[in-house]
Amino acid sequence: MIIAKNAVVGVNYQLDVDGQKIDASGEQPLMYLHGHGMMIPGFEKQLAGLKEGDKYDFKVSPAEGYGEFNQNAVVDLDKQIFLVDGSMSTEVFEGAQLQLTNQDGQPMVGVVQKIGEDKVTMDFNHQLAGKELHFTGSIASLREATEEEISHGHVHGPGGHHH
Repeated sequence: MIIAKNAVVGVNYQLDVDGQKIDASGEQPLMYLHGHGMMIPGFEKQLAGLKEGDKYDFKVSPAEGYGEFNQNAVVDLDKQIFLVDGSMSTEVFEGAQLQLTNQDGQPMVGVVQKIGEDKVTMDFNHQLAGKELHFTGSIASLREATEEEISHGHVHGPGGHHH
């Protein structure tokens, strides 16, 4: 069988960005349900049609990865919101990754770019936005998804969603 929609794929992978290894599957392959938006679009597109045991090596553009870098997602926030008992929280420093809540109560993760006199500049882009992603690896296993997995939109069992 080949990788297509509703296939359960066990994939060994390594992700390099700008020549640096930033993620890998580890000892166990990553299990995912193909065609259900669990993985970035460019990754699924490249793996479609491969078979168990196949190796792969491909690049994914930002548009098919984590999106282009959006300058509008870089914002200046009032320094007051970062103060604890009148002084700057120790968790706030340039390069710190912070989780804040937007007006709708949704969590947003951003990175502190700059701390100014009365403003803190935060970048809420995905850390891989605007980056070309280089994936290498192999297909460790491949099977048809069960009806239940398809209806839930994710993998069950070992390496899957439910333990």
